[in-house]
Amino acid sequence: MEQATLVRRGTDDLRLSDEEIRLLSQIASGVTADVAARKLELSARTLRRRLRTICDRLEVNTPIEAVVWAARRQLI
Repeated sequence: MEQATLVRRGTDDLRLSDEEIRLLSQIASGVTADVAARKLELSARTLRRRLRTICDRLEVNTPIEAVVWAARRQLI
């Protein structure tokens, strides 16, 4: 049921920037948010804020769901 709702809302049409894809890729690799932030040269707070923004845009609840969303679309 939820997948049908997501498709109806048009989330398949959303685009992620290269920076957002790199961020999700770091999270998908299993590193902590602090390590990912250092690798991306961001503060941990900025990384968490950007993750929350991505989750809100994709209408998912957690960063892991955002990673799954990107993986299913072969972005990461």
